[in-house]
Amino acid sequence: MVEDDEGVAAAITDALVQRGHGVVRAASAAAAGELRRDAELVLLDLGLPDGDGLEVLRALRRSSDVPVLVLTARSAERDIVRGLRLGADDYLVKPVRLRELLARIEAVARRAQPRAAGPDVVEVEDVRVDLGARRVTVAGAELTLTGKEYEILAVLARQPGVAVSRQQLLDEVWGDATLSVSRSFDVHLTALRGKLDRPGLLATVRGFGYRWGR
Repeated sequence: MVEDDEGVAAAITDALVQRGHGVVRAASAAAAGELRRDAELVLLDLGLPDGDGLEVLRALRRSSDVPVLVLTARSAERDIVRGLRLGADDYLVKPVRLRELLARIEAVARRAQPRAAGPDVVEVEDVRVDLGARRVTVAGAELTLTGKEYEILAVLARQPGVAVSRQQLLDEVWGDATLSVSRSFDVHLTALRGKLDRPGLLATVRGFGYRWGR
């Protein structure tokens, strides 16, 4: 945790420790560079007493792909955009509710975990999903899918026959389940079903999510 505010740092540390996490804290940009290299996730404030947290993020991204969640009072759109473009995995504006912060930490950490090994090619009826090549064919003809359409299908195809929650799909494909993202998901899902033209193959599990395969 890179955070100069003692009160904020103490509250977040207590909440994380209660959930079994170890926390190492730096209170300045200079100290951030000395944090242990084996961190599983970095919580990064931008308003540090000796420098800009965005520069810490930039330096971190030169040498590491560790997940970074920015937690800052800066709410201007330009700061949010810069943070995300520089490599932040999520961006939260203070004050933040602890339960939301913990949920965001869990979501970022989950997305960073390597996927369990699974089949590179999944075939259900006459639909073939090549996860390695990012290709989908129906009855031998290749489909042209948008990035989001493919990613939705890929999440489901990795677990054929298993119900996947709507929340998991939103987290894995978009990383953030806002109302606008939820609506965008519905549009992409409808388009994907139309292109597949295989009614029932991408099934809705009422009140939960979706399943690939009958």
